[in-house]
Amino acid sequence: MILNLCWNCGQPPEGVHFCGHCGSLQAPVVDYFAYLGLPQKLQIDRQDLERRFYELSRRLHPDRFFRRPERERQLSEDATAWLNDAYRTLKDPVARAEYLLGLHGLDKTEQKSSNVPPELLEEVFELNMALEEIRSGDESARPQIEAARKKFAGMLEDLHGSLETCFAEWDGGGRREALEKIYGLLNRRNYLRNLLREAQGAEP
Repeated sequence: MILNLCWNCGQPPEGVHFCGHCGSLQAPVVDYFAYLGLPQKLQIDRQDLERRFYELSRRLHPDRFFRRPERERQLSEDATAWLNDAYRTLKDPVARAEYLLGLHGLDKTEQKSSNVPPELLEEVFELNMALEEIRSGDESARPQIEAARKKFAGMLEDLHGSLETCFAEWDGGGRREALEKIYGLLNRRNYLRNLLREAQGAEP
């Protein structure tokens, strides 16, 4: 069953951006990776991504379609917006990972604090106690908050190294287990970033 046909000639487009039969610009109907001609990998060449983006930007720019039918002019604007979103997402490693997780049914909006490793719960309790003391005027808790800030920053740095390892694992075999690890690490990262912000917010 053919789901997508060219709006102009009614044939299967046989192309991501333009119809292979009549050459008309098509609506974006594929994921960000495919739209930029990339495999679903998490470790990508930033220069190659940038080159692909600028090349497509020139081909899809609305100025190239000002003499074309109104439908195609609108498609050009849609395609340009889609391309910009794709580039903005894929050039950032974390946004790229979150997008790929979504493509595979692991939506970041479903991440909950209950998924945080148990050892962080103690860190949260200690930080909240120190913050409460600061709010009550007890400045003696500042060294504890500074120590927590440094600890959270170090944990984030280590976590980013773990993410790179999992990225390579996914790229090497495309295994679901790798995505699930990444999902858990990103959940932990979000939680650590929140803790770090709270600690930094208490700085004088």
